[in-house]
Amino acid sequence: MKMMTFFIVGLIVHVVFFVSIFDIYFTSPLVHGMTPQRVHLAPPAKRLVLFVADGLRADSLFKPDDNGTVRAPYLRSVIEEGGTWGVSHTRVPTESRPGHVALLAGFYEDVSAVAKGWKENPVEFDSVFNESRHTWCWGSPDILPMFAKGATGDHVYTHTYPPEREDFASTDASRLDTWVFDEVKDFLSVAKSNETLLNKLHEEQNVFFLHLLGIDTNGHAHRPMSKEYLENIGLVDAGVAEIVTVMDDFYGHDGKTAYVFTSDHGMTNWGSHGAGHPSETLTPLVAWGAGVQTAQREGSQKYDDNYLKEWGLETYKRVDVNQADIAPLMSSLIGVPFPLNSVGVLPLNYLNNSQHFKAESMYSNAVQILEQFRVKMAQKKETTLSFLFTPYQPLTDSKQMDFVRQARDLINKGQFNEAIHYCEDLIAQAMEGLSYYHTYDRFFLGSSVVLGFIGWTSYVVLFILKTHASLRKPPSNMHMVTERNLGQAFLCVGLLVALFLLVQSSPWTYYIYCLLPVPVWHSVMREFETLAGLIRSIPSLPLSKCFGYFLLVTFGIELLVMSFFYRAMLTLGLVVLALWPMVSGLYTKAKFRSLSWMFSCLFLAVFPLLPVVGREPNVNYVICSAVLTLFNLSSYLWSSWRGSPVMQRDRQLFICQMVQVVLCAYTLTSTHSSLQLKQGLPLFNQLVSWFTLVSSFLIPLLSSTKLFQRLLSILVSLVCVYLLLSTGYEALFPPVLSWLMFAWINIEQEAMTTQESTYRTELCSIDFAENIDITKIRQLRLDDIRRSYFFVFFIITAFFGCGNIASINSFDPASVYCFLTVFNPFIMGGLLMWKVLIPFVIVMCTFESIQVSTQLSSRSLFLVVLVISDLMALHFFFLVKDYGSWLDIGTSISHYVIVMSMTIFLMLLSVMTHILTSKRIIIGQKRKMHFR
Repeated sequence: MKMMTFFIVGLIVHVVFFVSIFDIYFTSPLVHGMTPQRVHLAPPAKRLVLFVADGLRADSLFKPDDNGTVRAPYLRSVIEEGGTWGVSHTRVPTESRPGHVALLAGFYEDVSAVAKGWKENPVEFDSVFNESRHTWCWGSPDILPMFAKGATGDHVYTHTYPPEREDFASTDASRLDTWVFDEVKDFLSVAKSNETLLNKLHEEQNVFFLHLLGIDTNGHAHRPMSKEYLENIGLVDAGVAEIVTVMDDFYGHDGKTAYVFTSDHGMTNWGSHGAGHPSETLTPLVAWGAGVQTAQREGSQKYDDNYLKEWGLETYKRVDVNQADIAPLMSSLIGVPFPLNSVGVLPLNYLNNSQHFKAESMYSNAVQILEQFRVKMAQKKETTLSFLFTPYQPLTDSKQMDFVRQARDLINKGQFNEAIHYCEDLIAQAMEGLSYYHTYDRFFLGSSVVLGFIGWTSYVVLFILKTHASLRKPPSNMHMVTERNLGQAFLCVGLLVALFLLVQSSPWTYYIYCLLPVPVWHSVMREFETLAGLIRSIPSLPLSKCFGYFLLVTFGIELLVMSFFYRAMLTLGLVVLALWPMVSGLYTKAKFRSLSWMFSCLFLAVFPLLPVVGREPNVNYVICSAVLTLFNLSSYLWSSWRGSPVMQRDRQLFICQMVQVVLCAYTLTSTHSSLQLKQGLPLFNQLVSWFTLVSSFLIPLLSSTKLFQRLLSILVSLVCVYLLLSTGYEALFPPVLSWLMFAWINIEQEAMTTQESTYRTELCSIDFAENIDITKIRQLRLDDIRRSYFFVFFIITAFFGCGNIASINSFDPASVYCFLTVFNPFIMGGLLMWKVLIPFVIVMCTFESIQVSTQLSSRSLFLVVLVISDLMALHFFFLVKDYGSWLDIGTSISHYVIVMSMTIFLMLLSVMTHILTSKRIIIGQKRKMHFR
């Protein structure tokens, strides 16, 4: 296979492996075709008012101040006198969209919805709004439209403020909540003189939804422990009390209004959310009004988390729920059908109604979830051969009928408590059955992907051996006959697999995952002669050295895998790498360069030991980073002035970049000061930031094509952007990483000259734009495995050195405040992603420089890197299990996605590098022939 074809095929294979994880683990749980289930008894409430305080933590609401003063006196009085309270437990990802979907639709949205944004529904789903007679919503333009779009008919009315109001630099973000409260009051006031609207408002099964974003905005901008955040809670509490009064007055105190106050997610101490920290997953829930159980006192409670004592609520009954349970609670209160896709369980302790009503409600809840199970089972049965289909034994067709009939008989006999317990058991069984059928094909698909993965990695290893180990042999007649028979055999296997999938009416993606191993393993088997040649050459190999490299690579890969879970492993790895010149003997031949390598490794080793998140903004670190960058540039300019000459253009460019570093440091400190004074983002600072970002891609192109000058210009440009995206100690990471990268280039040159007994070429004199002399490109050696491993290790260090990109809450929104402060998830996400990629780019440029300076084909080194990264990805694929918490599964999957993304990026880079180097080799050969 030609190298170009190899890289293109490899790219396609890795894209398939990348997408497969989403099809296996992130398929949508939603099914359609169920019959709505409702309670045929009179509901206790005619209308429901739902307050969602976005980003409100449970402890922030319930816990009194240090002086014992409660932050929300009205809601506290409800807890102590008029309603029921508890903690609502959310799920990862703790973001606004999944949280609201769980609250209003009763199910936990699949991760694939993240790519669809906040205003679009990737799949249509039912919700409390959709089942209501009318719903009026006030709040954020990022949340309300997705429920209006998903509703059937024209009965969901939304009132939103302009997106520009969601400004993290606002002088008072609580104005977002004040706007909502004022709009509701004005709406009810206008309704009194509008007969049509008045009639609608007095109908039953109406919902009023107040989305309050001020707390979340203040939390992001000022942190949850700030004065702004805590005062916003008091403002919301006063607003809720006022809305309750206005509502009761509007409806003549008829006692038919139910109220629910909760939050979509919490927030960490450092002002972010998205992961599974308790501060993010524990949200408040307070319900009162029609149909809701009044406050109850209880001596001892079952909770052992010490929150009750900390909040001063140990004598008031606490009723915790899962976030999805709130949807059936609201449906039961106003008598609408449970959302069709809901997996929530009705929390009966919140209801103040007869046992008959509770039993009927639990029965409807159980049948509604059982309906989903039946549809799921029917779908899986249709796409599986009858003799291969394995039903979920606890809920076969006959057992389902028995369950439903028995529950109905218990209700008819008046044995309501027994019926409730029976329905709870039915719900538990149906939930397990839903999970069973949802993951029915997971093992089959996973096995196919693993088979393809192992085959591809084996083929890459054989390809490297055939290309660089002189194991090629001219094909014999017998070999050609064997290859023809082998092709026919694998063709038959592929046809059988395709026929099997066709009979089962499998999705088209199944064909890709199941058929991919066939050509991959066919390619492996075609290289049998290469494997046989390797076996024959084993006696002549330095077995001890090969075995030592094998153990080191195995240990190294395990170290990399562990570093995804424990960042301190990177510190251990860097300390070990620091000792490499001592072990290899380079220290005695190049002491200064070895010491530079050792100290840079040790300095970089400090970063993984620092906190991932939770740091307060500290612009002093950013200033130190700028000073360090200026020192490095000044040192180079001074040495170049005295030593090897530098082109005038490069000298002028570096001076301009020094000015840019100073300007970026000033811009960040000025922005930080302006936001602290609540004066907003200065326009000049914003223009400088965006100009720096755009120019960082262009300025390096103005430098000469000498390796050192171009690399230094790239690093300084990237550091300027990183400074603007930094808030604390992470600003020091790129300069220290750059120091280590230059030390790596120099010490690799020393290693090459030591091995080949040649003179070392100075980096300043290497022109990477020169045409390549193919006669100078060498073959792979065992030492190149070390170089490739160093590269992968530094890539992982670049990703996790001062953060955890697998955790959403590792990102501080304050990082982008130099560019924008108005909430925009896509631009902010893009800037944060570029911040993550900047150290990655630094390592990539360094690795390419090493390939040029060591005269090794980039394609050859990338093959070894590909094997290492594929082994890591395969390791993470095996770590993903069907048992354990969803957070553990999601962590392993996110790590797999990171490694696969890195590999795909490397494959793309390999294709581009191959095209460029191939052209340069051809041009070089033509010029050489012309000279002759």
